[in-house]
Amino acid sequence: MSNEPIRLASRGSELALRQAGEVKTTLADRRHEVEVVEVETKGDRVTDALISELGKTGAFVHALDQEVLEGNVDAAVHSMKDVPTEMADDLLVAAVPRRGNPADVLVTPDGATLDELPAGSVVGTASLRRGAQVQARRPDLTVEPIRGNVDTRVEKLLAPALQAEHEARTEAEKERKAENGREQRSTDNETIRGGIQNIEENRDDEDDSRENAEYDQTVEEWFESLSPLQQSAMGREVDTEYDAVVLARIGLERTGLIHHVGIAELPKESHVPSAGQGALCITTHRDSDVADDLREALDHVRSRVETTVERVVLEELGGGCIAPIGIYALLKGEIVRTSVQVFSRDGTERVAETRDLDAENYASEAREFAADLRERGAAELIEAARREA
Repeated sequence: MSNEPIRLASRGSELALRQAGEVKTTLADRRHEVEVVEVETKGDRVTDALISELGKTGAFVHALDQEVLEGNVDAAVHSMKDVPTEMADDLLVAAVPRRGNPADVLVTPDGATLDELPAGSVVGTASLRRGAQVQARRPDLTVEPIRGNVDTRVEKLLAPALQAEHEARTEAEKERKAENGREQRSTDNETIRGGIQNIEENRDDEDDSRENAEYDQTVEEWFESLSPLQQSAMGREVDTEYDAVVLARIGLERTGLIHHVGIAELPKESHVPSAGQGALCITTHRDSDVADDLREALDHVRSRVETTVERVVLEELGGGCIAPIGIYALLKGEIVRTSVQVFSRDGTERVAETRDLDAENYASEAREFAADLRERGAAELIEAARREA
């Protein structure tokens, strides 16, 4: 084990830094000194584009791995779903830490389920896969693109209702102040005419009026009672009003937002996650002195097997971010139960199957599975999605 600190490259987003922080903590528990180095990526610079519009996967990955290849850092921390299936020859996946829950969740202001959304509701997502899955299940909903990090998307969801309530409260407070002014003038007149008794009666009436008011807080008191997330959402400019957004559950968990929003987990059977979702990937140079340390401290065999199966299927299918593809593998004893969905972009067509692969020969059987899906029509759907892109 080297005495030098292990330098980990990470994107600068809150989620990425939290993920790198988890890796740092695990390594620190093994008595490794760790330094996290923030690196800007193409995906971070192109802030006005959806992931599917950035071309092939890798927009959030290449800059970090280049730092590894140039020897500026020892390793890079990625979300596995962002890592291209084709990697540079000198790069090595040193570790796949224990995977988190890969499920998607529907986020709404009140925790409504997908089935409970009224027809015509607007659902936001930056993912072709999530959009196609929503439309396949609820063709009466409208899917609209939404940009930004996890917290930004949640704020865009919450902003319209909060801003509307702020406006209503502000107007009510103005009206209440105006009414109080009228009552005060009336009270002054009554005082002149009727003396002290009328003052007390008017004070009682004013107290009753306040108790019966629509809002029992001033605008300032109400704003102070909001969570930091809600306060931040108040200042968010929103072009599209969303009734719900679809996000990865793990992203909400790692950013600490899971307990501040209403969520309904989407079943992985009908909303198959993207390959590698929920997992991290630690890349390093093949000749790195710390590769063995990273593997020993971080690698989780089950998570590596599952994500490898998913990535093999994805590589054989092709498509990357261009087509709506969900792939989820679960190691169960001697089998790897693997579910795959390939959709048309509008969700009206799909090729889907769940197959049990032999855990001893998972790579070769994953390739056969993907080949069968291509022959059944997946290849045509992916090619059509590529033409649309």
